[in-house]
Amino acid sequence: MGAVRREGSCLKLDGPVQMSNVPALLAEAAPLFGQDIHCIDLAGVTEVDSSAVSLLLEWQRQAARRGMRLRFAHLPASLKSLAALYGVTDLLPEAE
Repeated sequence: MGAVRREGSCLKLDGPVQMSNVPALLAEAAPLFGQDIHCIDLAGVTEVDSSAVSLLLEWQRQAARRGMRLRFAHLPASLKSLAALYGVTDLLPEAE
């Protein structure tokens, strides 16, 4: 099962990000997702499916409601491929 933890201004994801655990990841991240979160680091992600794209887009919406814009670090190649397939690559800006 995947996990979310906070490190500074980033949320770090570990493990799989799949349909079976996205609701749990959303719930786990909710109390960590404050005004000062500016990046989501996916270096520890081991597997993704299309629900991972939905999760990242939902976090972008949450950030936008707070007047913030998120960046994503270490996007797995499989997630980039899914984002390209769905035409949402521009909505998932990569951290520098």
